[in-house]
Amino acid sequence: MRYLVSVIDDKSNPGSTDRQPAIDAFNERLIAEGYWVFAGGLADTDAATVVDNRGEQAVFSDGPFVESKEYLAGVWVWEAPDLDVALTLATEASKVCDRKIEVRPFL
Repeated sequence: MRYLVSVIDDKSNPGSTDRQPAIDAFNERLIAEGYWVFAGGLADTDAATVVDNRGEQAVFSDGPFVESKEYLAGVWVWEAPDLDVALTLATEASKVCDRKIEVRPFL
């Protein structure tokens, strides 16, 4: 089963900025053990644009779709045999990247 693993940062209490070497090592392990599908960090929410084309014309809005002190800082997509394995990996990921992690299965 595939899982979307969201990295959640906090503008008022951000995670450590020196975590990249540890994240790289964790990613290498995910690849070696067959869990890795995709990963990527995201630009700050100030760089976001929301597109709403449900009406007569498309509306473009600067900024994130919701204002919050917490925001999506990056994502992984993992292939894991079950939720228990995904949660074990997420526990490690939270420690490695010094941020909260949300795990959601794909349908």
